[in-house]
Amino acid sequence: MKNALICLVAFALPIASFAETPKISHGMVVDDDGMTLYAFDKDTSPGKSACVGACAAMWPAAIADSYDKETGDWSFIPTSDGKHQWAYKGRPLYRFAQDKQPGQVNGDGFKGMWHTVKP
Repeated sequence: MKNALICLVAFALPIASFAETPKISHGMVVDDDGMTLYAFDKDTSPGKSACVGACAAMWPAAIADSYDKETGDWSFIPTSDGKHQWAYKGRPLYRFAQDKQPGQVNGDGFKGMWHTVKP
């Protein structure tokens, strides 16, 4: 029993401490499912998203999981409901509701204010 408990703890520790930041894929920032992440030109106040209401329905925030950790250029900004939204170099990150598959960039250039995030 003691060995089983030690083994269980040993396997659980790496999972519990694993933090998965967004990634760079094909020259742009994507989430852990490969979906393109975007930046909004109206996000000009540090640590705050300007995309609210109907905007947030079309451009949902890239929400961090509870186990994710900030590191390097990757940080969080608070959301109105107490969650953490990913930010890259201080810019909040969003998904586009009309991107249905990994790698799609349907929101790039939308209304001249939305852009894929590039490293």
